[in-house]
Amino acid sequence: MAIKGLFLFCIPLLGLAIAQPKKKVPVTQTIVYKQGKEVYKKVCLSCHMEDGGGVPRLNPPLINTTYVAGDKKQLISIVLKGMKERVAIDDEYYSNNMASHAYLSDVEIAAVLTYIRNSFGNKASVVSPAEVKQARANK
Repeated sequence: MAIKGLFLFCIPLLGLAIAQPKKKVPVTQTIVYKQGKEVYKKVCLSCHMEDGGGVPRLNPPLINTTYVAGDKKQLISIVLKGMKERVAIDDEYYSNNMASHAYLSDVEIAAVLTYIRNSFGNKASVVSPAEVKQARANK
């Protein structure tokens, strides 16, 4: 009888636990974002600077640009293949070549791009390892 009473008491509590909506975790508090920050420090910071501002006329900024917040496929491609053409951003041209970073894993590239797309004032969707894998396969 005591077990049956305990069981009946627990059913409503279980229902409350299931009915509670999950809180959405901000991208900036995810493990992927934190991993991306570490990759950024090791690989990107020397050219794009700590604040994502780049270097005038050499390395483009990562702040409010279509390259960062726009088409993910294009951004992934830049990381995988590098970039040799001049880039015009806000009437300023940037011409320093960016080497390919294809040596990074799909997870590392997805993490660093998610970090960049959600840092420096940017707010854009995450990049998944599957998207990077697909882009790598489409070379």
